[in-house]
Amino acid sequence: MDALKVYDYLTTSRERVFDAIRPLTPEQYARVFSFGLKSIAATLTHIMISEWYYVERVAGRTVAPYSQWPIKYEHAPAFEVVERTWREQARNTRATVAAERDWARSITWLSFPDDKGRRFNITATSGDFFAQLAFHEVHHRAQVMVMLRELGRPLEDLDYNALMFQRQPAV
Repeated sequence: MDALKVYDYLTTSRERVFDAIRPLTPEQYARVFSFGLKSIAATLTHIMISEWYYVERVAGRTVAPYSQWPIKYEHAPAFEVVERTWREQARNTRATVAAERDWARSITWLSFPDDKGRRFNITATSGDFFAQLAFHEVHHRAQVMVMLRELGRPLEDLDYNALMFQRQPAV
């Protein structure tokens, strides 16, 4: 598997999602739905900050508790802020993915307290983190695509093979 190609797929499909969201009104962007994280605003913000979190772990940096994060999905910023921030973040993400030489490298960290105040030592590989980053975005992007369809802005096929496989007309 080529992790950079997978990340390029995420950013390519993300741009199409951005294109569909850009014309929305702020009310449509924040509209509450009955599923997922309830709005396009919250869902996009959640995907973006989760990507940041996973990359920080892969890079070996300590992550402050969620309460100290400057952007939280519960108080999602305007679309323009998310789009700009995520594009800037994507450069760092891509560089971190490109720099990783051992996708089996073990990473252990102490979790944040859960709802019951418990903490856990968690271990995963850098490859696990990248898989989570990719699958997590696809999972929540599907929710955003349903929200967009409900708003009358359906998206075309964003499947990996549609965007990343080479196609040439048959002779």
